[in-house]
Amino acid sequence: MIISINGLRFSYSSAPVLENITADLCGPKFISILGPNGVGKSTLIHCINKILKPTGGTVMIDDRNVDEITIKEMAKMIGYVPYSANDTFPLSVVDTVLMGRHPHSKWKSLDSDLDIVYDTLKMLGIEDLAMRSFNELSAGQHQKVMLARGLAQEPQILLLDEPTSNLDVRHQIDVAKMLKRLSVEKQILVIMICHDINIAAKYSDEIMLLSAGSIYAMGTPEEVITEENLRAVYGVTSHVIMDEGSPHVILRDSISEKEDRVDIPSSDSLAVEETQ
Repeated sequence: MIISINGLRFSYSSAPVLENITADLCGPKFISILGPNGVGKSTLIHCINKILKPTGGTVMIDDRNVDEITIKEMAKMIGYVPYSANDTFPLSVVDTVLMGRHPHSKWKSLDSDLDIVYDTLKMLGIEDLAMRSFNELSAGQHQKVMLARGLAQEPQILLLDEPTSNLDVRHQIDVAKMLKRLSVEKQILVIMICHDINIAAKYSDEIMLLSAGSIYAMGTPEEVITEENLRAVYGVTSHVIMDEGSPHVILRDSISEKEDRVDIPSSDSLAVEETQ
């Protein structure tokens, strides 16, 4: 499965959000999209899955323009897990996840669909929530249920908008490891928007780094996660070391803070000035 993006542009009214995005995203692979707030990460995946129509350029999936692919066909190919902190469903967890099976549902297919739903809940370690109301869950549990719904679609492409945003550190790592494993075991293309640079660097096969609506760098974590790139895109100074074959970022300071910082004289130097 290949997503080919060529000269993609998108604007809200007259304000450009994406400018000349060109890239081939090939699966099976685990790709993370990084970048500061407001650089167009969510807009990009919304253009890929037809939630938004690009202002210019094209998005192709296996040589088919997404404009020519029906919504139902897209739902069979692409699973989408939105940033879901505010989503509400007056349904049980099972019924919420079962919604992910809708594009594949056929007459008398409920039993097999339920098997897939329960297998997915078990894989995520939340089978104990099956009969709970979705609206009674914590934000972190919400996020895992939404992830289960996306996985239950059995997609060829899985798009995720900050799937670890409401999870503690341990569960962030668990989800990232699981997505990496799924890309291999299910032979799917997994594309995740992420704000945790170190988690993306450790588990991703490839990273797309966005800045001001354009691709600043794209390649392996080692190629993209560099001190120079982090300074240019995020405005921070850092020390990047290699840890078990992956880059690991130790943040130092923001550039603006370093430039604005005023050295405060020590009490000893003040005492000397007072005696002069």
